[in-house]
Amino acid sequence: MSTRFAWILGLLVLVFVGFLVACGSHFSPSSDGLLLVPSLGSAVVQTFSFNLSSGHSSSINNPPPIPGPPSQGSVASVILDPAGAFAFLTTSNTPNPVQSPCNTINSLATYKVNSNGTLSAIGTTALGSNPPAALAMDSAGKFLFVSDSATCALPGTSTVGGSISVFSIGSNASLTEVAGSPFPIPATPGGAPANPVALAITPTVFPALHAACSGTAAPTTEYLYVADAANDAVWEFSVDTSSGALGKPPNHSSVPSFATGSVPSGIAVDACNRFIYAANQNSNNVSAYTICNGGPASSAACQNSDGSLVPVPASPFAAGNGPDAVAVDPLGNFVYVVNRLANTLSGYRISPVSGSLGNAFTVSTGSTPVSIAIRSDDNWVFVTNYSSANVSEYSLTPATGGLSPQVPITTDNFPFGVAVK
Repeated sequence: MSTRFAWILGLLVLVFVGFLVACGSHFSPSSDGLLLVPSLGSAVVQTFSFNLSSGHSSSINNPPPIPGPPSQGSVASVILDPAGAFAFLTTSNTPNPVQSPCNTINSLATYKVNSNGTLSAIGTTALGSNPPAALAMDSAGKFLFVSDSATCALPGTSTVGGSISVFSIGSNASLTEVAGSPFPIPATPGGAPANPVALAITPTVFPALHAACSGTAAPTTEYLYVADAANDAVWEFSVDTSSGALGKPPNHSSVPSFATGSVPSGIAVDACNRFIYAANQNSNNVSAYTICNGGPASSAACQNSDGSLVPVPASPFAAGNGPDAVAVDPLGNFVYVVNRLANTLSGYRISPVSGSLGNAFTVSTGSTPVSIAIRSDDNWVFVTNYSSANVSEYSLTPATGGLSPQVPITTDNFPFGVAVK
């Protein structure tokens, strides 16, 4: 009798384990964070839960297919709305890579984030012929901004310069392109067609606690800054907060640009609307600027409160080999730069007075790190590693900016973007 009972119990345990594996891991919004990782290799977006106390992670194991028809190809960049209720991803497909390698079908894929951590595909929104490179969203979650990179050029043809597409976000994350979109980037005299590869928008909501700007009124104006890898520049657009339209800032007859290092590839604005940081891939450094907005950090060199950029003292600052993606922590105290060719992540403390970067340190990542996300609680940092098929996870100490590596999270092949809730 005891042998028979043991056999039945063992069978039940196996069935239960199989059920857990099939259903994926448990996710509780009260105790777990949620990580979204698009995979270029498998054309899906995976979700992972991680414990907010220990950092222990597990796969939710439900990668949904890219919505169609037709299949929109590989996903890359990903962003969550401020509430973490919806996710938006860039997708791009080359129907005939041999005969027409520069002909791409591009779109935005939209997903609902379910309470159990799974994703439900909502649909796609068509983009133009320029492949999407990066995403940004305003603090209110009203508008989605897409940097449309320059097209490739076959012999005898010309490169088509990039632009910025803007969409208003409606109910159930519906997207409607705003009037005038896509917005062109001005030609640079003697330069190349613009290649916008990254963008960042100034905040209109400040951190509630623990930041230098907490308890102060956030600005009602918005500016969008765009990194142009072809012309070593950052472009500044004003944003109409009612319509989402892009235009020239006050006191300017056209959209202005500001010089960077060689091949800017990532850009970020600090949470207190004081400083901008651009990672320069070929000159291995970070350009830092004060935003001329009339705030306490505005430089004496600022002539107007129009969003113009003035280099901070000692800028640019040294980075690792091939700096790419850049992020400022949610409290505006530290800058983190992904060094793609060095397989490292650099961290810097921001001077709240000047915006200069100091106390630099470096931690290792996986192979070919390409993107970074920092959780809004300022406790967790994630870096996707394109060539090692995983995500580096770090616990962040808000007081010092220090990073403690956790066990890497295994993903599908060629993970690219990353977003965290």
